[in-house]
Amino acid sequence: MKIHIVLLFTLGIALNLHAQKTPTTVQPSTSVPTTIPQIKAELEKSPNPILYTRDILKKKFRIDTIIVSRTRTFSGIADSLAYHGKEKMVYGPYGPAGKRFLVQLLSKAPNQFYHISQIFIDTALFRYHVADSLGNLIITKIRSGKATFGQLAETYSMGGEASTKGDLGWIARGILLPTIEHEVLVHKKGDVFKIWSASGLHIIQKMDEPKQDTGFALMLQVFL
Repeated sequence: MKIHIVLLFTLGIALNLHAQKTPTTVQPSTSVPTTIPQIKAELEKSPNPILYTRDILKKKFRIDTIIVSRTRTFSGIADSLAYHGKEKMVYGPYGPAGKRFLVQLLSKAPNQFYHISQIFIDTALFRYHVADSLGNLIITKIRSGKATFGQLAETYSMGGEASTKGDLGWIARGILLPTIEHEVLVHKKGDVFKIWSASGLHIIQKMDEPKQDTGFALMLQVFL
């Protein structure tokens, strides 16, 4: 993940410097677009949206590298657009009156994602040996077929994943605890295992093999 972040961050800096120092090569239109639909259309057609924003629109702008950490839930507009948006497309406007802005998705880069389910037992509420015994009981029930992982997650999990029957969805590399990520890589699809952390006991089921998906995006934010 660090390699992708560095590459995209470096690209963002290079584009920003280029926008500030390189003479424009964008040919101005006969008239500068003034309405939001016109601005969006011209940005999407432009071969260099950054120079077009600076030299034709004469608008302030910012370039950001966005990290997609999950593909089911999103922390805000930025990572949702990073995952669902299309390259070159302009979205918005967003923000309150007087502080509105458009967002253009310049490029995307992949990352590896893991799909797991979890039952979390908080050791702030249970002593270690009690949590360990409960974890072993849960794993035994799952492996024997007496109950499903989802059923036991609803009953025992003390995290928010209880509402989704333990399913955490697809999570980006680098977001999980390193010990959990390692075990996910060495186990097979369907395996159930337990991991201890400073917070408590994590009973994990590997739902799928890792996959590549959109993990990073470079975005242009144009202030209106």
